[in-house]
Amino acid sequence: MDNPTLVVTRPGGPEVLLVEDRPRPAPGPGEILVEVEAAGVNFIDIYQREGIYPIPTPFALGQEGAGVVRGLGPGVTAPAIGERVAWPFVPGSAARWVKVPVRGAVTVPESVPTQAAAAAMLQGLTAHYLITSLYAVQPGDFALVHAAAGGVGQLLVQWVKAKGGRVIATAGGPEKCAIAAALGADCVIDYRTTTDLTGAIRAATGGQGVAVAYDGVGRDTFDASLASLRPRGMLALFGAASGQVPPLDLQRLNAGGSLFVTRPSLPHYLAGDGELAWRSGELFAAMAAGELRVSVGARYPLTDAATAYADLAGRRTQGKLLLIP
Repeated sequence: MDNPTLVVTRPGGPEVLLVEDRPRPAPGPGEILVEVEAAGVNFIDIYQREGIYPIPTPFALGQEGAGVVRGLGPGVTAPAIGERVAWPFVPGSAARWVKVPVRGAVTVPESVPTQAAAAAMLQGLTAHYLITSLYAVQPGDFALVHAAAGGVGQLLVQWVKAKGGRVIATAGGPEKCAIAAALGADCVIDYRTTTDLTGAIRAATGGQGVAVAYDGVGRDTFDASLASLRPRGMLALFGAASGQVPPLDLQRLNAGGSLFVTRPSLPHYLAGDGELAWRSGELFAAMAAGELRVSVGARYPLTDAATAYADLAGRRTQGKLLLIP
């Protein structure tokens, strides 16, 4: 196949995925042609495949990736052919050849491996806006990080610690708890064996509660996240790995101490002029300096994409999953 492409044939489970040979795209004005080295596996892909985020089928799956520039569209002078680039939001990224808008891509510095750049885009940029723009972590702040052994969770643990915060991490099972502890979490709670998750979190903060709860799990952890906040604390519900959260009675925010809840999305934190360049620049700099270690949990060929997404949905993985076209 010249251009193997991962395609969603109809809404459904992993069984609806098919690898097709599609024509190599031609870059238009403002676009580059990239030979993809790695594409990220993300929950948003599952939501699209299942039809939660409806897209007419068939469509090519994938959002993020990294690779080498092999062609330039009319009027494009940079990046140059042969340079490496990465991107967070280009539909159909799970393919060998992808055309990428120049303004939606960033150049990968020599200090960052291509696959690490692909692994860091969505999750790294998400971690960046969560700890800088949504809630600016301050030295001494207690921060709750759920799913701390997952892709975003691992980055949040490291970045909160780098900013002087104190991390209360949750994870499922001894192996995942050990990962969070090795990354520097001040307290690690195994949610599989803890009968009172809220009590355990509050006890770890000396009873005061956390300044911010970073919750990408959703239904299974939302109530504990909300109940663990200090007065005027912030709950950032940035994902729903365990399912969507039911409607919220806003009076709970008052009763809990004038609390804040937000349901943010990365595109809104990349919409400003220069935001993608700023966030990715700080992300790559932190990776190059060793402040952030991006963990690739597993790599799968496109033909094993169904297994990759089943592993992600089943929460059987640690770190980032990549598809290798």
